[in-house]
Amino acid sequence: MPPEFQNSFSTNIIFKNYLKQYKSFKFVTVQTNKISVVIIAFNEEANIGNCIQSVAPIADEVIIVDSFSTDRTAEIAENMGATVLQHTFEGHIQQKNWARKQANYEWVLSLDADECLSSELLTQITAIKNSNFSEKDKNGKPIFGYSMNRLNHLSDKPIKGCGWYPDRKLRLWNNRFGQWTGTNPHDRFELQSELAEKHILGDLLHYTYSDRKAVYNQAIKFGNIGAKNLENSFLLTILLKWLSSPTIKFSKNYFLKGGYKYGFDGFYICGCQWIESFIKYGKGLLINIYKLF
Repeated sequence: MPPEFQNSFSTNIIFKNYLKQYKSFKFVTVQTNKISVVIIAFNEEANIGNCIQSVAPIADEVIIVDSFSTDRTAEIAENMGATVLQHTFEGHIQQKNWARKQANYEWVLSLDADECLSSELLTQITAIKNSNFSEKDKNGKPIFGYSMNRLNHLSDKPIKGCGWYPDRKLRLWNNRFGQWTGTNPHDRFELQSELAEKHILGDLLHYTYSDRKAVYNQAIKFGNIGAKNLENSFLLTILLKWLSSPTIKFSKNYFLKGGYKYGFDGFYICGCQWIESFIKYGKGLLINIYKLF
């Protein structure tokens, strides 16, 4: 890591410790050419180093919001100069909204610990930063957020089919003008209405699946979370979704979105998407039926 990057982090660590003495206040430094990189993490010792290293050239501070990891995630991050804050995980949306409020600069780049910037994306963000975030859209309106494509990987294999790509994400934005929303576990950042955003080149590299088992485990996990969010939903709607959504999702992502091009991996990924949808609506249906008695 470059010495100047380490020095920048050291200064931020001292500043952060100073702020802890005044927990009832939140100071935001209004410097338009500064970026706070905010990363949420839990047991990501295999990925956190690459994530931090990828943002080093453009980060003026890196804040890791950790959910009490039991591995070396926090240790690795601190050794690389990041500020690590512990916060109980209450949901993806809640965690990311809490995390963004810890940023000390207006502009925030938000990442998960298993993501990192491609060289092309880094170049794009560097140019935006060097312009002091002064870019305007074709109508002359200031840009308040930048979206990018996320390239998901199975092991180290990039997957551009199965509905996994382009997986557009709004991840660089002015923190004063938006918030995380959506339905857990599928969060999204939304700018205030009528504010301009721009899509930029380069991929956000996502290494969330180390093997096929990880894809399956994630499908089970997300299916169960999705089911809980269907509580108090209209029973007939959930029933119809349960009967149709899994097959529609599999067919769309396997046939129309190129899953078949990836052989057995593509079939497996789309099959896990079928499972996630089946669990989400099937278990959601049972939850609502149970409440009737």
